[in-house]
This record gives sequence, structure tokens and C-alpha cells, in this order.
Amino acid sequence: MPQFVARVLVRPKAGVRDPQGEAVLGALRSLGHDAAEVRTGKEIVVTFSAPDEAAAQAAAERMGDQLLANPVIEDYAVELAGTEEEVRAG
Repeated sequence: MPQFVARVLVRPKAGVRDPQGEAVLGALRSLGHDAAEVRTGKEIVVTFSAPDEAAAQAAAERMGDQLLANPVIEDYAVELAGTEEEVRAG
């Protein structure tokens, strides 16, 4: 069964306070950058087996729903990078 690589990008929902983003914004401004807003998030890269690309996409979305994101305060997006071999080949 092929190995797939998925990137799950997790971000705070709009309207949810982002203390880390606020700290980064303050630091950027203290360094003289004219930043207006900063929102932080996380990238989770998962390598897993699936029979095909459609099944891999569905599995990665279930991972986001079930564990990788808190649906109350976070949004997430799944990017299927392809099979492990395709990702290595660049």
C-alpha cells in the first residue's frame, strides 16, 4: 500500500485571541517592522498508508477532525503532498 504525506495546517479561528501571535507582533514592531497583524499556527506533517489518493485525503481530514485540531477554537486545512516517493523526489 502506498505511503502518503499530508500537511495539516492548524490556525486559531478568526475572533479567537492568539497570545503567541500578539507576542510576535510586539516583537516585530519593536524591531522596527510595520506589521499590522500576526496569527500563529502549527504545521503537522503525517506520513501514512492508504490505498489511493482519495482515501489518503479522507484519512488526513479525519485526523484533523479527530485529533490534530480543536474545532472549538481552531480551523485546519489539509494539503496532501503526494506519495512519500513523490515528496522525496521533489
